Amino acid sequence: MQFQVILFFCIAVFFNALANILIKSSSMQDHTKTLSGGLWDTIFTVFNPYFIGGLASFGLALLGYRYVLGKGLKLSLAYPVFTSSGFIIVLIASSLFFKERLNLTQWLGIAFILIGVWLTALQMFDVKS
Repeated sequence: MQFQVILFFCIAVFFNALANILIKSSSMQDHTKTLSGGLWDTIFTVFNPYFIGGLASFGLALLGYRYVLGKGLKLSLAYPVFTSSGFIIVLIASSLFFKERLNLTQWLGIAFILIGVWLTALQMFDVKS
C-alpha cells in the first residue's frame, strides 16, 4: 500500500506543477492586440485550452492529494513536501519552457529545498496499511 501512496503523491505533485505551467502558458497568449478587451478577453481566457488544461490539472492534483491524505499521510509533513517539490519543478520548468534564467542564489535555494524535502520525507511515509 505504501508504494501506491507514494505514487499518487508524486502524481499529485506533478499535476500541481503542470497546472501552474499551463496557467502561465495561457497568460502568455495576449488577445488584447486584436480585441477591445473586457468581456472578450474573459471569454478567450476561459476557453483557452491551456487554461482549461491548467484547471483540470489543479483538479487532478487536488484529488490525488486528498487520496494520499486519506491513506494516512501526515498533513504536517505532506504539505511542505508537496509545495516545495512543486516549487522546484516549476522553477526548473520555467527555465526550460519560458527561458526564465535561474541565478546562483536560486540554484542554492533549490539545493537547500531538496535537502529539506529529503529530511522531511524521511518521516512522511508513516502511513496506515
